[in-house]
Amino acid sequence: MDWTDRHYRFFMRQLTGRTLLYTEMVTTGALLFGDKAWHLDFSKEELPLALQLGGDDPKALAECAGLAEKWGYSEVNLNVGCPSSRVQNGNFGACLMTQPELVAQGVAAMREAVNIPVTVKHRIGVDELDRYEDMANFVAKVSKAGAERFTVHARKAWLKGLSPKENRTIPPLRYEDVYRLKREFPQLSIEINGGIKTFAEVREQLEHVDAAMLGRAAYETPYLFATADQEFYDADTLPPTRRDVVEGMLPYIERWTNKGLYLNRMTRHMLNLFAGQPGARAWRRSLSENAHKPGAGVETVLNAMNKVPEHVLDERPKPSSSLVKV
Repeated sequence: MDWTDRHYRFFMRQLTGRTLLYTEMVTTGALLFGDKAWHLDFSKEELPLALQLGGDDPKALAECAGLAEKWGYSEVNLNVGCPSSRVQNGNFGACLMTQPELVAQGVAAMREAVNIPVTVKHRIGVDELDRYEDMANFVAKVSKAGAERFTVHARKAWLKGLSPKENRTIPPLRYEDVYRLKREFPQLSIEINGGIKTFAEVREQLEHVDAAMLGRAAYETPYLFATADQEFYDADTLPPTRRDVVEGMLPYIERWTNKGLYLNRMTRHMLNLFAGQPGARAWRRSLSENAHKPGAGVETVLNAMNKVPEHVLDERPKPSSSLVKV
């Protein structure tokens, strides 16, 4: 929430054109009773793109899946992994792992409503319902309803006592449970999530499962994805330099600032572009101190970029491997 909005996704598309991106989780109520365009509009450059839904009512989920297909999303994903108290109060997110029959009904309703893929993101367990057998039972029931991919965060979630942030780090990772799930459900597409920070780690995971999802690393070190298309999708294009990425954002920034959007709504997602590089602090400080000001625009970004050494701006990364595809 508040991370993978449309501006972040457009920024990521300057780095990778093939990696599947996700929206923020949107509740069915927000879509059905709120401003649909506000939640659903995106730039065509963001595709392939999954709409991530939160909800527990099969009829509402089906209606929202229909909206996803109508708007042109690549797939619709049901979030059964978020442990926040607000989400629990709405009876969706991770607490739904205790109700596999209800999740199956929701997936079946969505599958009946659309032709695009319906996928599920979930945890390995919640609270005391955290045996491998409990997760396998959940997947067995939901897969029969038509889910086409299961993205498994390899940590359990504590619904009481831990914050959402703590739930992303404190419960131990149990990768082996996800590997076992793939072995015992070879017909399903199983994707792993949790603690994966580098493409070397992605390749290790792909020895056991079908795909890998990166969350925090995609935000904290976005330039990691500059070689994603070459390493995993056999792209024959050159990876972008950081200068390429910034310059690719400029027409987009100009378009939105001309509409009245404050610059920092976009550049806040770009602050980590130079993470770990000389000039990174100057880049962040320049944008942080100026992008919120009325009238800030392309020149503000160019001024920040000028604080980064030329060799950092123009260095082109080399893919470490092009043998593995996601």
